[in-house]
Amino acid sequence: MPIDQSLPFLPVRIAVLTVSDTRGLAEDRSGDTLVARLEEAGHVLADRLILRDDADAIVAQLHAWIEDAAVDCIITTGGTGVTGRDVTPEAVERVADKMIPGFGELFRWLSFKTIGTSTVQSRACACVARGTYIFALPGSTGAVKDGWDGILRDQLDSRHRPCNFVELMPRLTER
Repeated sequence: MPIDQSLPFLPVRIAVLTVSDTRGLAEDRSGDTLVARLEEAGHVLADRLILRDDADAIVAQLHAWIEDAAVDCIITTGGTGVTGRDVTPEAVERVADKMIPGFGELFRWLSFKTIGTSTVQSRACACVARGTYIFALPGSTGAVKDGWDGILRDQLDSRHRPCNFVELMPRLTER
């Protein structure tokens, strides 16, 4: 889809949350990939954390960032699978005002081109929570690339046409 170069680019302030029981900052390749891509696109890294697969802890952090005026968008990586410890989608649903089902559907369609039918194991999802976008991606570097390069790079670019998530930000809390 086209980028309208005549429009101004509006940087989005993005918090990155890696959900993992096994990774620290030194091993967080998917988080590193996401941060590099969002900064390369001109966005601002508002914060970055790694949390264990604990739904209550994830919900608490999501609430903190949702309430933080310096965060426009949250992108998580990890915890979207089907095992007992994978709880990121449940945490996202607990804070959501409105789910964005097309995000997960499109992610799995794009991912199918890369990993085939294994994409059905992904529960990637997205929502709006009190005016803040939340996008939950799987924890692999490939999944982060699929999600950012295939969806978020364009949808978080205010110049993307015919429409984008950024232009809706001022209206997300309308009643």
